[in-house]
Amino acid sequence: MNLLCWNCRGLGNQSTEQELGDIIQAQDPSVVFLAETWLDKARLEDIRIRLNFGGMIEVCRDTRGGGIVIFWRKEVDFSLGTFSPNHIDGVLNKGKEDEWRFTGFYGESETSNHYLSWACLRRLRGRNSIPWLCAGDFNEIARSHEKLGGRQRPARQMEEFRDVLDECGFRDLGFTGGKFTWCNGHPDGFTIWERLDRAVATMEWLDKFPATKVIHLEYGSSDHKPILICLKGIPKIRQKPWRFEHMWLEEEGCRDTVETAWLFNAPGQAMTRVEGKISHFQTQLKWWSRVVIGNITRLLMEKKSC
Repeated sequence: MNLLCWNCRGLGNQSTEQELGDIIQAQDPSVVFLAETWLDKARLEDIRIRLNFGGMIEVCRDTRGGGIVIFWRKEVDFSLGTFSPNHIDGVLNKGKEDEWRFTGFYGESETSNHYLSWACLRRLRGRNSIPWLCAGDFNEIARSHEKLGGRQRPARQMEEFRDVLDECGFRDLGFTGGKFTWCNGHPDGFTIWERLDRAVATMEWLDKFPATKVIHLEYGSSDHKPILICLKGIPKIRQKPWRFEHMWLEEEGCRDTVETAWLFNAPGQAMTRVEGKISHFQTQLKWWSRVVIGNITRLLMEKKSC
């Protein structure tokens, strides 16, 4: 089983939804936790159906900058426990010998409100004692080396985060891939990188799934990287290599799609921005090519019916 956690920074635009679809197609997660969806229940339900998930629990905010949701596959036995604007907590295989707990977490973005996030985790700790996995955007770093650029994080602030992780019995699951999961996107000299997104678990959970690996995925439509939690270790790559088709140049709209995609303001330093632009360009061109192929197929069907 794989789980995906991502602060997607809004699912209301075409490129982000398309990128989410590409991740799911490539990684096949059974459970998906998304933060900052910026959508209401009706829009999220449409996305659930399009992505072929069987269940959904959402917590929507009135303001634009919030909203969290969990999707899960039809074959997954997920039972909701509690929820708030900062978390969705549930049990997989409830009442069975192999039951365990998953919490999708979204920490308060304002430093002055971090105490609310940590109080939430402490309340969740007391709910039960089954193996527990918690993952998402905690909006805080645990050590100074998890930040590059900008002002140094106050030691007390990081210590408070470490304290609550210790109180909950959590161990960091580590990661494969780039070290940082968030970037402020400012130009050279003002760029800040931080590891705000992570997966943590109790020793009971680690004993249950000792092969677990966490991967920081590289995608460009959000300022946060998606994190993939692989319970059976790093999976084989299912995604076919992406290739530009020369015949697309003859199709109307290809050039405009490329030029518009290249204007995307990717975060980071020079080479990182280029990589982000290329990733965004690929996402947009994939979407455009599917539309073109769909239109061609429709026209052929209409001619055949005539």
